[in-house]
Amino acid sequence: MSDPGIANDCAIRPARREDAPALAPLSDQLGYPATPAQIASRLGRILAAPAEIVLVAESGARLVGWVHAALTETVQSDRSAEVRGLVIDRELRGAGVGRALMGQVESWAREQRCAVVTLRSNIVRSGAHAFYRRLGYTIVKTQHAFRKNLL
Repeated sequence: MSDPGIANDCAIRPARREDAPALAPLSDQLGYPATPAQIASRLGRILAAPAEIVLVAESGARLVGWVHAALTETVQSDRSAEVRGLVIDRELRGAGVGRALMGQVESWAREQRCAVVTLRSNIVRSGAHAFYRRLGYTIVKTQHAFRKNLL
């Protein structure tokens, strides 16, 4: 773990396509390997969507984390914001960067008139679960995730 005051030295800003080379290694740390070109392509589409936000944490000239959130509304529930991904450089975890990014997502969600922020976390990520609990998140259900490959 790094300096606990690192979050105070971080600037949080909206992501840009040109951040892709710095975001790709962080995505790999999250367990989702991707090339900078893949990240840039995805980011281009996401940033064009008005109901989505990607924020980065920058310390000096280095990107040290990112969060992606999106508005969601279903027939059965009111509009909410869903965190689709959050990763902090493993060397800086525990230094307040994740808390700062999540705080910005929560502010954005309030601006979008959301009463709730939701997220999903793999069952094996016990450190992440403890982090979210410290932020006031509670487990509301356990479910299976299904996938069908179409290509």
